[in-house]
Amino acid sequence: MTRFLYKQRFLISRRVVQLLLMTAYFGANAYGWQIVVGNFSSARYFGLIPLSDPYATLQSFFAGAVIATDVLAGVAVVLFFYAIIGGRFFCSWVCPVNIITDSAAWLREKLHLDESGSGPVLSRHIRYWVIALSLLLSYLFSVAAFEMISPIAITHRGIIFGFGFGWVFLVAIFLFDLFTQQHGWCGHLCPLGGFNAIVGKYSIIKVIHNKDRCINAQACLNACPENQVLDMVGKESRPVTQIECVKCGRCVEACDSQALTFSIVSIAEQMRGRS
Repeated sequence: MTRFLYKQRFLISRRVVQLLLMTAYFGANAYGWQIVVGNFSSARYFGLIPLSDPYATLQSFFAGAVIATDVLAGVAVVLFFYAIIGGRFFCSWVCPVNIITDSAAWLREKLHLDESGSGPVLSRHIRYWVIALSLLLSYLFSVAAFEMISPIAITHRGIIFGFGFGWVFLVAIFLFDLFTQQHGWCGHLCPLGGFNAIVGKYSIIKVIHNKDRCINAQACLNACPENQVLDMVGKESRPVTQIECVKCGRCVEACDSQALTFSIVSIAEQMRGRS
């Protein structure tokens, strides 16, 4: 049992964080809790710490909104965390949709759907085109375009007010990931993940690969939702510098030889790793 918990330590921690956040948002509306007030795009924690999603704020700016000072302060706080941890940690540690997409990936593996080799292979660059499209639509229609259909916003509204028709979109994401493309939404389409990857490019917390410990068992590649970032496995000792890494810890959990660990990596070291 102890070994199982250790092997699942990051997964368990991520689920605890996600469920606690959803509980806090529900409690704020239902019982007046002051732990967190707002939503996943803009909130205030403990009545003191503002947090604002840079991507949602940028959409509002393109839509012509005047950005309030406290929102800009919230953006600065979030960007600071992204500079330390990395923007895509939000995708695996905070985003409630991650529970849906991880569930689809788990069921896809159990049903051996990947073995068929069928279905389209979507480019991981699509999400960056979606970012550009969302900003263009925000400008043209004077509304934060992606926020109108964001599954994160739908989940938040569902937790507080009931899901209603929003269930359809969330089920569609689950079925898309299950039958069409593994990690299709988070890994290929979601513009928030793409945006956070860009702004967290030089975060100083990285996964480090130690070639001397690596037995090239490929367990990390099978576990990682963005396994293209592990291109150094079995080849060289260096940090994962690709911006798509979600810092979920799956590769670290899967590696029995402890060739992968989290560590602090300076920007200079990252530059050498990219060269």
